[in-house]
Amino acid sequence: MSDRFHTVVCKVENKAGVLARVAGLFARRGFNIESLAVAPTDDDAFSRITFVVDVESAPLEQVVKQLDKLINVVEIRQLDPANSIEREFMMITVIVPPADRQPVFDLAEEFIAEVLDTGANDMMLALSDTPARVDDFEERLRPYGISEVQRTGTVGMAKLEP
Repeated sequence: MSDRFHTVVCKVENKAGVLARVAGLFARRGFNIESLAVAPTDDDAFSRITFVVDVESAPLEQVVKQLDKLINVVEIRQLDPANSIEREFMMITVIVPPADRQPVFDLAEEFIAEVLDTGANDMMLALSDTPARVDDFEERLRPYGISEVQRTGTVGMAKLEP
């Protein structure tokens, strides 16, 4: 991920409307969100929101400061790219008749992607990897014709202490 984008992880109270308030804060301040992923944590009282923020739209310190003002935000962490692991999941359907599938199978093997389903003239694949590799995989499939694509957005965690 480039220096233009930074990953911020928030632990928030798992209450109705919290995501809307957080997203509303970004909209009101003109902060651009490149990616957003929300999931429950191991404690039902909290959820985890992972943002990839475009720091050209606002300084990172300003984003964190504004998030810290929201009452339902319990914890905010910036993930240092050198000390974190980030992943994104993608499901993609490409148009490829049976006679032309071998190169797509080879590409799936190269990227360690999974073939989820095959139809009369298309294939559905899945990949979990770094956002850059997911981008690359999607670009390499583009010449076949993409009929549908779904990406989760980036999630990340700090690396474990050695």
